[in-house]
Amino acid sequence: MTFAAFLQHLAFALCLAGLSATAVRAMIAFPILDHPNARSAHTRPTPRGGGVGVVLAFIAGMLVLYLAADFARLAERQFLGVIAAAIAIAGVALVDDMRTLSARLRFACQVAAALVAIGSGLTLSRIAIPYVGYAELGVLGPVLTLLWILGCTNAVNFMDGLDGLVGGTLFIACAALAAIAAVSGGWFVYAAALFLAAGFAGFLPFNLHPARIFMGDVGSQFAGFMLAVLAVAAARFDATQVSFLIVPLLLFGLLWDAAFTLARRAAMGDRVGAPHRTHLYQMAQRSGLPVRAVAATHWGFALFQAGLAAWFLTPPGTLKPLVVLPALALQLAWTLCVALLVRRAGLSWRG
Repeated sequence: MTFAAFLQHLAFALCLAGLSATAVRAMIAFPILDHPNARSAHTRPTPRGGGVGVVLAFIAGMLVLYLAADFARLAERQFLGVIAAAIAIAGVALVDDMRTLSARLRFACQVAAALVAIGSGLTLSRIAIPYVGYAELGVLGPVLTLLWILGCTNAVNFMDGLDGLVGGTLFIACAALAAIAAVSGGWFVYAAALFLAAGFAGFLPFNLHPARIFMGDVGSQFAGFMLAVLAVAAARFDATQVSFLIVPLLLFGLLWDAAFTLARRAAMGDRVGAPHRTHLYQMAQRSGLPVRAVAATHWGFALFQAGLAAWFLTPPGTLKPLVVLPALALQLAWTLCVALLVRRAGLSWRG
């Protein structure tokens, strides 16, 4: 990529950020109100659905890419079905923001969208095992791909409960992914990540504490699905597919909190599907950490993980998965810190 092309892409991304901000302003002016309840971090009715700005910026970027771009053009038609599936998820999620849909219907839509991605050929076929080598997944490949897409989509959605936390984290992750994809020559991943980053750049100023608008399911489910798909697409950066780990590494803070909370609730005998406010970020805020501090902590995680993802390009293939260990150590330290805060505040991990 030439420097002139980079400047053109940056200018286009700024235009998409402006489109996103305009859409977010419209959603504030004509709000879908989120009324606070016992599980809410906010105390007054606040508009939601700000993720519409992210979705529209992404769609506009893809339309220009497909119809008019001279560089990084969308040449692989298999991605058209994936983009359509992501837009369908966003549409269903927007309806859910306006009037609550059943969990089964939402999940069925996610499964259908994931199957479209898998049917388009986006599946994992091998994994790297440190100090051992590579193992072919065979028939397990599509199954693991399905579980990954569903898990990432819902993890991002579950974590969107505090002003600026997910929006800022995803902006950093998408910007880092765009840079890594450009270096690796993965042009669809580069373009998609750039458009997502632009969408979040337009949305984030309105979502900082105290938030004027929330992302809503329309933004969190759409972004979670697209990043899950981009992880599988990024596996093509090398023949061994170990580069699949780039996106999970960039999102490690969000994925850890969601997975840890799910496992902890299951171990305590709680209904894992029941509404609650016991994610690590929620417990940290309830223990006395300011909302801005909790959000900034996760932004710090995202920056650290972006550095690890850049370093990921350096080690030999089978050793690349070990780059996840520093991110894991950081999350274990954060978990211990939150546990100490919860104990000092006398809070319960239930409810």
